Amino acid sequence: MKKLMCLGGNYFQMTAVKAAKRLGYHVIDVDYLPENPAHKFADEYYNISTLDKKNVLQLAKEKEIDGIISYASDVSALTASYVAEQMGLPANPYETVKVMTRKDLFHPFLRDNGFFVPDVSSVQSVEDVYDFYDKYSDIILKPVNSSGSKGVTRITQKSQVVQAFQYAKEYSRDTVLIAEQFVEREGMQVAGDAFVVNGEIRYFGIANEHFDCDSSPLVPIGESFPSGLAEEKAERARREIQKAIELLGFKTGPINLDFMFDKRGNVFIIELGPRSGGNLISDAICLGSDIDLAAYAVKAAVGEDLSQIEEKPFHDFVASYIFHSLEDGVFRGLNISKEMQEKLVSYDFFVQPGQSIYRYINGAYGIGAALLKFSSYEEMMYMMENMNEFYDVLTE
Repeated sequence: MKKLMCLGGNYFQMTAVKAAKRLGYHVIDVDYLPENPAHKFADEYYNISTLDKKNVLQLAKEKEIDGIISYASDVSALTASYVAEQMGLPANPYETVKVMTRKDLFHPFLRDNGFFVPDVSSVQSVEDVYDFYDKYSDIILKPVNSSGSKGVTRITQKSQVVQAFQYAKEYSRDTVLIAEQFVEREGMQVAGDAFVVNGEIRYFGIANEHFDCDSSPLVPIGESFPSGLAEEKAERARREIQKAIELLGFKTGPINLDFMFDKRGNVFIIELGPRSGGNLISDAICLGSDIDLAAYAVKAAVGEDLSQIEEKPFHDFVASYIFHSLEDGVFRGLNISKEMQEKLVSYDFFVQPGQSIYRYINGAYGIGAALLKFSSYEEMMYMMENMNEFYDVLTE
């Protein structure tokens, strides 16, 4: 029985643990939160921070693991790559993963290799942010290495700079932040997961990415499949991402995608995460197309055969969705409309009645997650773009 170490045990990371158990692996789950739900599906759990490379490596050696995975999280991807390299396990190069998980490295990589990218600058002080803002008057400020849109602010007025800087620092594990020229997109932002085998994209699963401007226009609330992106644009984006993968030296495994087109038709690769997507993206892909990317991700981590990966069209209109609140308060429950109940395939809550909840300004403040299935593309898009009409968060 092969031993797989999974870094992280939150709700979205359960997908990998369950996939590994279905495949017959012995699963060792590691993170610093004993109450995380994925642990109960693993064979063993150890309370070690996934950022603690030294102690994770020591445990991995003691357990004589066959593979290690950071599923749905950039935060621990470097640890997974480090441990795998040290032990001679299947992995993408550490330096490749480092570039892909740090915004202060990834954007210069894109620029230096001729990809379209807005102007970006590494900033360390409020004064640096003021200087960058004065150039464009519309910028994005973000940590270099956070996830879930934590610490990200769009700044359109100079009076926002100080608060945005302090917010970004809260979620930064580095002294450097990233200031980025805001780019107005044409159409919807595109998300999804790709899967790479021997440097070649073998699966390209893209989705419409949805936002709730009443809470935050920068934090995704869900992804819907299949994408409505025109075939020509999808192929152009795929070629750009394939080129980036080759230049990065990424060899095998899942890649979480975020990209868009600007008003001039340029492809802007926002992120290429060296791991599967969160927010139940792989689960939605499996629901709508029967392609189990989570299973392929854990197989890749232990060096299993991946020859069966193929692209198949979606047979259903499906979406992942994050339940969220538009205000701070104490959670009492959710009032879900009949129309939405009819579309729900599965859902779970992250909070219990009586717990404090917060306005959804970053991914940490979601209160639940769901998978939905729709009867048509038009119905899917209407509901996903107007979901606040179909449920109410009850607070006190």
